Amino acid sequence: MKYSITIRLLILLCLGLLSACASSPPSRFYVLTPLPEADSRNSDIRGGNLSIGIGPVVFPQFLDRPQLVVRDGYNRLDLEEFNRWGGTLQDDFLRVWGQNLGHLLDTSRILIFPSESRAPLDFRITAEVVNFEGRQGGEAVLNVRWAVMDPRLEQTLASRDDLYRCPIQSVPADAGGAQAPSVGGLMTTADAGQDSEAIVAAMSRCLGRFSRDVAAVLKGLPRPMPPPSEQPGY
Repeated sequence: MKYSITIRLLILLCLGLLSACASSPPSRFYVLTPLPEADSRNSDIRGGNLSIGIGPVVFPQFLDRPQLVVRDGYNRLDLEEFNRWGGTLQDDFLRVWGQNLGHLLDTSRILIFPSESRAPLDFRITAEVVNFEGRQGGEAVLNVRWAVMDPRLEQTLASRDDLYRCPIQSVPADAGGAQAPSVGGLMTTADAGQDSEAIVAAMSRCLGRFSRDVAAVLKGLPRPMPPPSEQPGY
């Protein structure tokens, strides 16, 4: 009799776990997006006058995870367990940054590091991301330290520490712009998805502003001359 009761309890426990798993909300996956004008014309760009290497880009460990990270207050970080990156935030950052620069500088010769390619470069840009996350109900923040290098001489041509703040704009729940209702004052699953989508959109805008600033600096720099050993006649 004792074993029969134990087996029944185990069966009930398994059924409870299965029920809990079945009721868990599905995960949503997000990617950063390039500048709207870049997204529409990148495939039309062929060649270009500049050859640019971007990366490596260093990210803080707290952002090196599949979940979206949202800052709640000054010291607290929340992980959005069911709202995740489609790949990694670092790879997505490099991908979109490259697309933006390709459009802004009218070149398809963008090389993302690390790379095995030994193609000659005019400039190389390295970056350290200090912060890149959203804040619930507020703004997305991108703080990045970056430098433009002469890839032949490994000399720094320009360096900056930039901070971007982009307001998070609510995503309407339907065509009429009505927000999804909350239950008992708590955020529903639909609300959470809309908030995360708005946060990622704001992060993309910050990355777009950063891309424009990098492009402006590159346009103002003279193209580095190759070392004497690479010039004709030596």
